[in-house]
Amino acid sequence: MGHLTGTREKAAQEVLSGIKAAVVARKYGVTPSTVNQWVRDYREAHGEQDHPYPQEQVEELKRLVELEQKYEKAVKMLGEKELEIEILRELLKKPTPAYPKKSR
Repeated sequence: MGHLTGTREKAAQEVLSGIKAAVVARKYGVTPSTVNQWVRDYREAHGEQDHPYPQEQVEELKRLVELEQKYEKAVKMLGEKELEIEILRELLKKPTPAYPKKSR
């Protein structure tokens, strides 16, 4: 087919985003096999990488959520370490230490 019309391309994208072909077919008033052909044409025109399968999208979302959680934890730990360093620097500036030396 080569070139897809706007409606066909939109329908193919809907299926590729996870909506069942039968639902998309009802929406556009065509058969599910027609919608599946549009999806094949879309993939042929745009390649597999242009629109990942729904399972790939779910896996990528899980990976991103995990990375965001690790990032937030790292930022929190970094902030705590910076606070500890600042407190130690302030203690070093004081003329008398927190614990007095024993006199002999």
